[in-house]
Order: sequence, then C-alpha cells, then structure tokens
Amino acid sequence: DFLGRRWTYRALGEIVARATVGLRRLGVGQGTRVGLCLPNTPYSVILYFAVLKAGGTVVNYNPLYTARELGAQIRDSGTSVMVVMDLERIYRPLASIAAECGLKHVIVCPMAGALPFPKGLLFRLFKRAERARIPKDDLHVPFSRLLTAGFAGPSAALEASDVAVLQYTGGTTGVPKGAMLTHASLVANARQIVACAGPGGLRPGEERVLVILPLFHVFAMTVAMNTAVEIGAEMILVPRFQIDETLATIKRTRPTLLPAVPTIYGALNAAAEKATGRGAVDLTSIRTCISGGAPLPAEIRARFEGLTGCRLSEGYGLTEASPVITVNPLDGRPGRDGSAGIALPDTVIEIRDPENPTRLMPPGEKGEVCVRGPQVMAGYWRRPADTRAVMIDGALRTGDVGYLDADGFLFLVDRLKDLILCSGYNVYPRVIEEALYEHEAVAEAIVIGVPDPYRGESPKAFVTLRAGAEVTPEALKAFLTDRLSKIEMPGAIEIRDELPKTMVGKLSRKELVAEERERREAAGGTAP
Repeated sequence: DFLGRRWTYRALGEIVARATVGLRRLGVGQGTRVGLCLPNTPYSVILYFAVLKAGGTVVNYNPLYTARELGAQIRDSGTSVMVVMDLERIYRPLASIAAECGLKHVIVCPMAGALPFPKGLLFRLFKRAERARIPKDDLHVPFSRLLTAGFAGPSAALEASDVAVLQYTGGTTGVPKGAMLTHASLVANARQIVACAGPGGLRPGEERVLVILPLFHVFAMTVAMNTAVEIGAEMILVPRFQIDETLATIKRTRPTLLPAVPTIYGALNAAAEKATGRGAVDLTSIRTCISGGAPLPAEIRARFEGLTGCRLSEGYGLTEASPVITVNPLDGRPGRDGSAGIALPDTVIEIRDPENPTRLMPPGEKGEVCVRGPQVMAGYWRRPADTRAVMIDGALRTGDVGYLDADGFLFLVDRLKDLILCSGYNVYPRVIEEALYEHEAVAEAIVIGVPDPYRGESPKAFVTLRAGAEVTPEALKAFLTDRLSKIEMPGAIEIRDELPKTMVGKLSRKELVAEERERREAAGGTAP
C-alpha cells in the first residue's frame, strides 16, 4: 500500500520478474553492485528483490546524501548502477558526480508513476518544480524500459553465502564501512524474528506492517520489509515520517505491526494524548511493536502501551548482524524493564572483558557484548584488517557494554567509545540520560563528555522539553541529586528547542561533540 494505491503479491512478483530481466540486459549479474538511492516507495521493494534475483548485490544509499557522501560510497563499494527517483533534491547531487564516479547506468523511477489516481496526475501538473530534468542519453534508463526488456537467458545460480547487501555503517566511530550481509544471514534474521513471536504471534497473510522507517536502513530492511515478505504481510509504505500524515495513514489502514525508533513512539504518544473529540487518535489496531536503534525510555514505553493495549518490545542489534540480535518476548511472555531482551534463536551472547577480550565475564558482570549467530555478517567489504579487529574467536565484537542476568536478558550500559572517564571512573551517558527521562518535563536527552581541567572529562547534558513544560537547568540538577552519584552529575545542562537526529530518527551525539569541540577551539580551550 503506497498512499492508497495497492499491489498484490502476485502483481508485485510479476513486476519484479520483469525488472530482473531488464537489469540482466543492462549487464547486472552475479556480484554487480547496484545502488538504491530511494525513499520509501514501491520501487524500493521492486528493485531490491529484482537486483537479488538477477544475482546482483544491493548497496543502500540515503537519498538525502550530499554529492560528497554519495561519491565516497560509490567508489568504496564499486557501485556501477544506481537507482534514483526523478525528484530534483535526490537526483541533483548524483548528477553532479555520476560521470566522474564511473557509473554505467542511472535508472530513474518516476514518482508520479507510483502514486494513485488522481495524485499521480496532480503531481505531474503542479509539482513540476520538484521533478528533475533527466537527460535522454545512454547513461539514463527510465524504469519503464526495464519492464519492456525481452528474455535474457537463465538466471545465474546463487549460493546462500553470496553477498546480497552491502550495508554501510553509520560512521559515528570512523569511516563508514560496508557490512557484507549474505542471502543466508538476511533470511536467517527474518526467520529468527518470526520464530520469536511464537505460534500465532505473527499471523501469515494477516498482518499489516506500517513502514515508517526508511528502507535504506538495515532495521527497516529486515524487520519491516524482509520479515513482511517472510509472512506475507501487507507493507504500508510511508515516504517520510510526518506526524499528521502518519496518523492519517494509521486511521486509513489500521496497521497491526509497527517497527520504529523511540523518537517515533514518543511523537505518536504526544499526538495521541493531545488529540480529542473528532480528532482523537485510535492506535488500538497495533498488536506487535518492536523498538530499536536507541535505548527505549521506560516512560515512553508505558505511555504507548497505555494508548494501544499492546506490548512495546525493545530489541537490540547492529548493522553487522543483519541487524537483530536480541528482543524482549513477542509472544506475550513478560519482558524486563530496561532490558534489550533475550537472544534470538540460534544466537549466542557472550560478555567479554574489554581489557582482555579472550576472557569471558561471569553472569551479572559488565563487559563487551559479543555475538555468534547465522545473522552475523561475512565481514567488511575490502577491509580485512577491520574485519579481524571486530571478531574474537569467531564472535562479533559489538563495541557495546552490557551484562546478562540469570535468565539471559541482556542489559546494555553504553558504547565503549561513548564512555566518559571522570577522575579515572567510567561514567556511562545512558545512565544519566535515563535519570533525566524520569523528570516529567524532559522530552529528549543526550549526554556527552567534555574536557574538564580537574576530572579530565565531565558529563554535559542536552535536553528538550515537552510541549508547554518549563524547567531550569538548576532544577534538573536538583532533581538528579538523589538519582546519580556525584561523579555522574552533569557539569552543565543545556536546554534546547531540538536535538540532532539521524535520518532514522535516532538521537545523535556526534553533532553535539563536534559543536563543543568547535566552541572550545574558538575559545582557545582543549577540544574533546
């Protein structure tokens, strides 16, 4: 379902088959890297599976990347074919670098062609400024041409170990790297998620998945798209998250499954609690929810569960694991507050000593979270040294600090690289953020480490407030007095109108770290 226009699986399968032939006639075969630089549209699903059927490897691109970011990933991945929309804001950055990056083909998908009548007609008539002018040359291939190609011979034989997707990491701890996700790892992760739900949990052919998260992100690719296909669920594609449009879509489609990040659940809470009378929001069709991408504050979970009557299950994963590693029970069993859940089937969690990774930590003690399972990547693309650095005795090192309780529930403390060293003590930003979320006025919180002449580093908190709420930094510090130790107490709290977020809606520290660095350098201080 895309804005009211619907396709059956049979119709979708026929389009995918025709697009597969068209891709093969363009030279896409085993190992060809094909970039998908698309917002959530039917083309995202069609071209994803068509590339895989042709034997190619999907490389996901954020459609809001700058020309510099696009160029760097094209060169690193060896992408030779790129798929874009005919929207000026998406096409223009690519057009400026396509020739110098050596792209052989640019497949152009028309937005108007995916819209229902009369939206498609109105888009053509009144949105001309948003449409890109596409040259008519050998480089550019209209999507419609893919579907008119003739028979291109038998498909290449695929192995389960072949790389299906090059999924680039966020680059928050260095240069983005392409995680090689195989056909086997992606299928395994989708089936692991279905298995977690237990008998009757995810009903084949009956679920409706609200796809708010962008499909170029690994969370949405696996949990929203691949899992939907695994159980024959309807995919309700939302091109971008805007609260009014999302609420209208929920009212029209009555979704049953919602994978999202905490900021989206928080926005839905605020909108539903604000609306009354005719504008009241009914979220009770939603039966199953998975939150990932960032820690889920307990108050957001409690409010959302009160509005829907369903359980909001927090999960945990990372790009290198396709991505899901753990999730709180989806089958009605109780989860654990503050926990990222239990390991998926056929997944083993190990807690290792960060200082001596060969040493396994006993239950209840903190250490680096390491994981084994069929969903783990084959390695980083063309980076053998980075691959070796992230593996220990065959297990994937996540870079996250956590512990397992006696029942196998994983509790995450923080990322190793986000640790704040105060007078030699480890201070975890997540602990401070969770304490801030307990204040009724706080909507969002991020904590970073900043240089401190006495302690080396000290925590600094950035918060936004709920609509209509008022509180001072001094009052927040007073509130935290009984909730944090003296070493954990933020040296400064800054209240802002908004906090930086990634394209998926996750709160992002790196912009604040860079901002503090620039501020201190300008003042002649030491940068963090």
